[in-house]
Amino acid sequence: MSGETFIEVRDLQTYYGPRHILKGVSLEVRAGEIFVIMGGSGSGKTTLLNHLLGLLRPSSGTIRVLGRDINTLNPVETQELRTRMGVAFQSGALFSSMSVGDNIALPLREHTNLDETTIGIVTRLKLEVVSLAGFEDLMPSELSGGMIKRAALARAIVMDPKLLFCDEPSAGLDPVVAASIDDLILRLRDAMGMSIVVVTHDLDSAFKIADRICVLDKGEVLALGSVDEIRASPNPRIQNLLNRRTEEAEVDPDAYLRRLMGIKDGEEDEPPPRKRL
Repeated sequence: MSGETFIEVRDLQTYYGPRHILKGVSLEVRAGEIFVIMGGSGSGKTTLLNHLLGLLRPSSGTIRVLGRDINTLNPVETQELRTRMGVAFQSGALFSSMSVGDNIALPLREHTNLDETTIGIVTRLKLEVVSLAGFEDLMPSELSGGMIKRAALARAIVMDPKLLFCDEPSAGLDPVVAASIDDLILRLRDAMGMSIVVVTHDLDSAFKIADRICVLDKGEVLALGSVDEIRASPNPRIQNLLNRRTEEAEVDPDAYLRRLMGIKDGEEDEPPPRKRL
């Protein structure tokens, strides 16, 4: 694995209105590694992924992808950068009105000048890679959940991207099929030499495929390191996540009472006057 950096995030801050979602996130993704972003629901994983894909602009901070500051790119430059990236969405996001083969061929038809014969060859080649040879004429509705995930991966790699993003690749699959998706991700990294960013809450999957793991919690990076380093972390919040332990929420009685009375921060504590009948 080379020392080249494919993604560099520095002090990323994100607000949704008054809500502070990402709180100073910093990380790097190196060439040829599988980098896993994990954390519980509401930890900021999806927001961070959307930033890396250039779908969200940060409130502050910098994001460099393949050497480009994505917050300074114009639409044409952004589109060019995205052709060097592949995305496998959690649901597969296959077009239901198109065959599997046409779904996979779509990026080639949209972004290249290849003739249809070559597109057909490349499409069948990518189906071979994900063990779906001969399924190009089926419709997405005829595929199982695991096959949809594989087809989505085939479409994501059809342009031979430098970076592959996988959003919850094993979600909703039984353990055997989920393990086969993990094996496929490892094979893709080794065969194609790409860097892969995986967003997941599946601990077994994360520990199997990751070269390094970033643990997010409440918008903050709790830890970033190898699988062994994450397992050995003394941070109680990480251990709660790894051991599936719930955290006891600290309750502020005054804040609790204010919420029940509908009093927002900055407002007076006096209840609103009652209407006279």
